[in-house]
Amino acid sequence: MQLYGVRGWGSAIAEGLLALTGQGYDFIDVEGFDRPGPARDRLAAVNPLVQVPALVLDDGTVMTETAAIALYLSDRAPGLAPAIGTPERGRFYRLLVWLVANVYPTFTYGDYPERWAPSATEELVASTIRHRKTLYRWLEEQVAEPFVLGDTPCALDIYVAVMVTWRPRTPWFERNTPKLMRIAERTRQMPSLAAVMAANSNA
Repeated sequence: MQLYGVRGWGSAIAEGLLALTGQGYDFIDVEGFDRPGPARDRLAAVNPLVQVPALVLDDGTVMTETAAIALYLSDRAPGLAPAIGTPERGRFYRLLVWLVANVYPTFTYGDYPERWAPSATEELVASTIRHRKTLYRWLEEQVAEPFVLGDTPCALDIYVAVMVTWRPRTPWFERNTPKLMRIAERTRQMPSLAAVMAANSNA
């Protein structure tokens, strides 16, 4: 498989998912894809929406969206989701969809405010960060420990491990959502994930 991505971006989540399940892949770095140039052309050839991650399967099928990749991989290998039919599986679905439906849009609008509100970019950035903090405080109340769903790590822990490095940044999480920070640290230290997490944290 081939994973098109940028270190430290959302593709870090897809990398973590692949690493946790032991799936082999080649990483295709498309840093700079958000502006005209060779990296953008390379990514557009497999994903015309020009978004990362884009995972090209062995049969040539292209998977996008981290949640879709998480669900696809959980059908192929254990370790990403609780067993079907358990209460934890329902919580897994809920929080996975919640993350991509609620938290992700704050980055869609906040990271490129000029696309949506050219005359009020600073206001849009500030409002998305405020709302994101509210969402993370809610998530703090939902998670268990030592991992998001309890004793067994899953795909949700990889999301947390990556997303605490994004705005509002790690110091804010340390002060306001200590459970999320502890989960992130435990996840990063897992032997199967340590190298991937380090590569993306240093980006």
